[in-house]
Amino acid sequence: MGRLQDKVALVTGSGRNIGRATILRLAAEGCNVVVNARSNQAEADAVADEARSLGVKALPILADVASKEQVDTMINMALSEFGRIDILINNAAVRPHKPFTELSLEDWEAVRGVVLDGAYYATRAVIESMVDNNFGRIIFFTGEGAFRGSATRAHVSAAKMGLVGLARGLASEFAGNNIRVNVVSPGSIDTSRANPEWYANSPPSASGVPMGRQGHADEIAATCLFLVTDDGGYITGQTIHVNGGDGYY
Repeated sequence: MGRLQDKVALVTGSGRNIGRATILRLAAEGCNVVVNARSNQAEADAVADEARSLGVKALPILADVASKEQVDTMINMALSEFGRIDILINNAAVRPHKPFTELSLEDWEAVRGVVLDGAYYATRAVIESMVDNNFGRIIFFTGEGAFRGSATRAHVSAAKMGLVGLARGLASEFAGNNIRVNVVSPGSIDTSRANPEWYANSPPSASGVPMGRQGHADEIAATCLFLVTDDGGYITGQTIHVNGGDGYY
């Protein structure tokens, strides 16, 4: 029996990298999973197959989290399949680089739509069922750049810091319903990049990391597992920095 036996988790943006690693960590503990990708059905199906090989049920769903309609459809499909969502991990994000003086309203809204609005849509769609079940675990993702400040990424930092405020408010409001809400802030993680051109001038590396290496996606997944199990039972409203010592906040 795993620590999450018969629980159900939805991880947005879980077709690759940290999202995929988190799905597999949860599945290894007996958790049924909903795999979400925006447009790559093959990736979502592959991760779902990996989860099923660990002995759990897995449902792959394509949905753009920036669309409330698509998020609501995804949640309804998941609830129809499993009857509940116990764990929500809002991992989907975009991180475009652009000087602030060149930033258009469309650029601003595109980032906010995925990072902040998408997390709101998903959380709003599941929170009432979590209250009814007197159980919920919610995680948001920010990043060290949001705390440190990063040139050409002000719009990304603003959206991600909004998640910190959202988590703190929800943690306080729903603590009495056995719902815990936290934020994970990864440092430099060795992952594939969907848009490598954004990082051409400053590719992610181990430079400046006291531990002398980049982190691994599985180490972020392990942090998520800790927070959603009883091991993290007295932690809510917090931001956990997983950065190899690269910055203290």
